[in-house]
Amino acid sequence: MPIFIPAWWPFTHYNVRYGLQLLPAFAAAVGILAHTAARSKQWPKMWRRAALLGLLVIVVVSYGFIWRAGPICYSEAAINMHSRVSLEKQVAGWLHALPPGATLLMDLGGHPGALEQAGIPLKRTINEGNHRVWMQPSDSEGLWERALANPAALADYALAFDGDEVWRAVQGRGFKELVVIHVTGQPQAILYRVR
Repeated sequence: MPIFIPAWWPFTHYNVRYGLQLLPAFAAAVGILAHTAARSKQWPKMWRRAALLGLLVIVVVSYGFIWRAGPICYSEAAINMHSRVSLEKQVAGWLHALPPGATLLMDLGGHPGALEQAGIPLKRTINEGNHRVWMQPSDSEGLWERALANPAALADYALAFDGDEVWRAVQGRGFKELVVIHVTGQPQAILYRVR
């Protein structure tokens, strides 16, 4: 999986948070290097001290650069969230207009903030968390799976994001599209009346 940081081509933020997984390895490596330099009997005492001092300088300087630039994972989230927040705000406006007791079929993995902004509790949704996790690899009798197989039987509305499981489940079924929301940089969202 590629990791792009703004200092190198293509000069963007992408998957930076995955690079954070290497942080414990780097921290352990610094500790091991410091221990090796301090305990090495092959080097004269002056060289060991110089190696420890050099390692300390590298750590302090790198922290200085990070302190000045700010955490890159935060920067990635801040930069990439604008279109996501815009989409969730528009979707929330439409969800807020749904009848108070309506059941919504939605994949929460992509945009759960829309539900929060609309004030819709999770108990009114059928989502990917509504299945028995001990049934692997799939649960044909789980609520989520049954709703995807026949959305009209269990939900009043379906919110599909282009390419997600709900989107695939409603294709070709003739459900009424209430609204199609387009936001640059995000998959389109379609709210269907399924019952």
